[in-house]
Amino acid sequence: MQIKVLEVGYLQTNCYFVIDENTLDTAVIDPGDDSNKILNAIEQSGFHVKAILLTHGHFDHCMGLEEVYEATRAPVYMSRRDLGSELGSAAFGLDWELDPPDDTHFVTEGDEIECGELTFTVLETPGHTPGGLTYQIEDCLFTGDTLFRGSCGRYDFPGSSALELGHSLEKLRDLEGDFEVFPGHESPTTLEYERRFNPYMLRPWAL
Repeated sequence: MQIKVLEVGYLQTNCYFVIDENTLDTAVIDPGDDSNKILNAIEQSGFHVKAILLTHGHFDHCMGLEEVYEATRAPVYMSRRDLGSELGSAAFGLDWELDPPDDTHFVTEGDEIECGELTFTVLETPGHTPGGLTYQIEDCLFTGDTLFRGSCGRYDFPGSSALELGHSLEKLRDLEGDFEVFPGHESPTTLEYERRFNPYMLRPWAL
């Protein structure tokens, strides 16, 4: 398995490609913006996109969804809880609402997503948005805006909840073993590092 990242949009969102190196079957996680940049990377690398995964419904994580879906026809996976809410776009001066494809798959805790030979497990990690998800594959976690290196996602947007985010951070903290953590913004980290040094993970009840 190989992981590549593109930084997209003016909020510098991480769009991830998770690739089966044997087949080039690929999952795209959070096609946030700059869809041409994402599609060029797919074409130039010869990726076979088999799934599009959304960690949550904020505009900077899915504004490129429509174009990537139309070009690849790969199934889309997300939480139903992020539908039908404004989710803070107005705070950035945007009149925008997530409108996923009609055949979107709405996933919940424990669901497994098959992408060729790759298998992702869904963890519900709400708080930053009502439908925040983390995707686990092997020893990797794609945490969206729930957990960052040394920090966590904002919880002052419409639909956010400090209480739910605290519970989600506890949930990730209490996973057995160590994981590489690939957040929605900025650099990767490890779960063990965050357990030891991230103040929001050390004291999630204090949010």
